[in-house]
Amino acid sequence: MYNKSIFSPNHNNLDSRLRGNDVTRIGVIGGGQLAQMLAQAAAPLSIEVYALVDNPDCPAQHDAKLMIGDQNNPHDVKNFLSEIDVLTFEFENVNFTYLENTYTPIYPPLSALKIAQDRELEKTCFVDNAVPTTQFKITHNQAECRAAINEIGLPVVIKTCRDGYDGKGQAVIRSTSDLETKWSLFEGKRVIVENLVKFDREVSIIAVRSQKGEIAFYPLTENQHRDGILRISRAPYQNPHLQNLAEHYAAKILKSLKYVGVLAIEFFVVGEQLIANEMAPRVHNSGHWTIEGTHTSQFENHIRAVAGLPLGSTAARGYSAMVNFIGELPDVEAISALKNVHFHSYHKTARPGRKLAHATVCAESKKELENVLDLLLKL
Repeated sequence: MYNKSIFSPNHNNLDSRLRGNDVTRIGVIGGGQLAQMLAQAAAPLSIEVYALVDNPDCPAQHDAKLMIGDQNNPHDVKNFLSEIDVLTFEFENVNFTYLENTYTPIYPPLSALKIAQDRELEKTCFVDNAVPTTQFKITHNQAECRAAINEIGLPVVIKTCRDGYDGKGQAVIRSTSDLETKWSLFEGKRVIVENLVKFDREVSIIAVRSQKGEIAFYPLTENQHRDGILRISRAPYQNPHLQNLAEHYAAKILKSLKYVGVLAIEFFVVGEQLIANEMAPRVHNSGHWTIEGTHTSQFENHIRAVAGLPLGSTAARGYSAMVNFIGELPDVEAISALKNVHFHSYHKTARPGRKLAHATVCAESKKELENVLDLLLKL
């Protein structure tokens, strides 16, 4: 069903796209594990995923058709667009220069990606849509940062407005001396200063909106992070009030951005309130459990949305947990011996801090889930 193919572009497809033929080729900028799982989800729908990559040795190589090229090269981008019916993304760090004046449909819209690339725009989007978020100030130098800390009050977290992910480009400041010792991380950069929220737990909502405006939500997921990287997700997090609140906030964002595709929003839970932390305009690590844990995974629903197909059911199949394997691979044989555990390799070379694989645990009860999860974590 799947094949590895590095293709040579042709230029005979633009007319067929403009005539409104069904989508059969979805392009993805990037060839990481998210592109890999998108391609796996697309194949049963008779849709091919084409990935624009700078290195063929990537996770998507076994499941997508690869075009070796550079997203910063106008010739490569033009050739890639000529081969596909619609364009989507697996990460936010996208160069918009050669994408803004194309006939190729792009989902999610570039406006959503621009917002997600910049923490100032992201926070402003939350505020504009009446979605509660952290108190924040934007600063451009150490003096402004110090003034912002005095206004907000310690402790705070400082983050670069751009190019930070998985805990990179940020630091917790608990004293004035912390600012002095850690400022070298932020010298010359625009940064956001946020109050450090004392939260009960972290959750995320995975939402999806179709081209026709149909919206579906997955159950809330409870997430555990370490060193800024997601380690474990459990779902569903069963709190009807917070589920309704998260859906309400996500719907506001989806509609305001005329969004198409999967959107993830991470929240802090404080009592019975949700405080928005970040959003991701793509399929998301905290939604990996949906592959086995729901009727229609986040990956399949993203493909359905951007291809103009109806959305599938987001209902959970019992209880699920997802474990990320960071830096080193586990004993796959030992994992395979565990009941209802599904292992997903990203085919990456091991190195510290790198996401190499994940496993999903499925169960009919919370007790069974925790028992199997405990065995998995001990391997």
